[in-house]
Amino acid sequence: MRTVRVIDSHTGGEPTRLVVEGGPDLGGGPLAERLARFRDRFDEYRSAIVNEPRGSDPLVGAMLQKPHRADCQLGVIFFNNVGYLGMCGHGTIGLIESLKYTGELAPGAVKIDTPVGPVEAELRKDGEISVSNVVSYRAARAVGVEVPGIGPVIGDVAWGGNWFFLVSEHGQSIDLKHVEALTDFAWRVRAALNAQGHPQVDHVELFAPSGRPGAQSRNFVLCPGKAYDRSPCGTGTSAKLACLAADGKLREGDAWVQEGLIGSTFVGRYRWHDHAKGEIVPIITGTAHVTGESLLRLDPDDPFCWGIRV
Repeated sequence: MRTVRVIDSHTGGEPTRLVVEGGPDLGGGPLAERLARFRDRFDEYRSAIVNEPRGSDPLVGAMLQKPHRADCQLGVIFFNNVGYLGMCGHGTIGLIESLKYTGELAPGAVKIDTPVGPVEAELRKDGEISVSNVVSYRAARAVGVEVPGIGPVIGDVAWGGNWFFLVSEHGQSIDLKHVEALTDFAWRVRAALNAQGHPQVDHVELFAPSGRPGAQSRNFVLCPGKAYDRSPCGTGTSAKLACLAADGKLREGDAWVQEGLIGSTFVGRYRWHDHAKGEIVPIITGTAHVTGESLLRLDPDDPFCWGIRV
């Protein structure tokens, strides 16, 4: 019998499960190497922690690690129902809130080692958490893709810690009542985009104007495992900021309030990393709440001990 100690939280409605004890020993070295070791040798732990019957499709796992980089105080590897994430904005906010809950973090700044590079987080005294993400950029503008059953769809390919296809003209109603239609549309777009030259893209992000006072945009984000992001998506908002900066539609330091499908919001800002290359450092601000802590039991007699996997 094995046990895994976890702390659950949500950031704008999107859940994070932080593994603090009992996870697999991934050894040392850069976080990218440890992620590969996790994927190749211990993937059953990923499934056991986030998949049913203990978890759910929207749940993102975060495995706490010792940092490899000397300038970082923490390390983390993010994973979900189908695999692994380079970075996770809502998950980083959840990580900080969870460590505040355990007493391991006080208000202030902390640097975090991730498989795609270091990020900085600031826990404020008012409870808000800001994450200075990895360098983000738009890789391709106005990419046209022919989607079977839908027709042509045009969007931008951008990196915000994960790869996104961002679409503003789509004819969809971004409303929780239409989540099934949104999911079907975005899943078809992703499949077509992957087949037509952009296999790296695993997130699709749709935009519409927001009716919420003070918010500039409302989005729907479909994640790699076909679950929609309940939050406005931290890496997705980072990708959006990179596109806005590249188009000259948002000035350095100005706020962009991004509303998600269920009404929660992130505030995004950026600073230039390399103006000539269109590279920015996004800063995403939001709040998280701890929802529980528990010991997961990995019972070898349980036929679904390692989760339900396709």
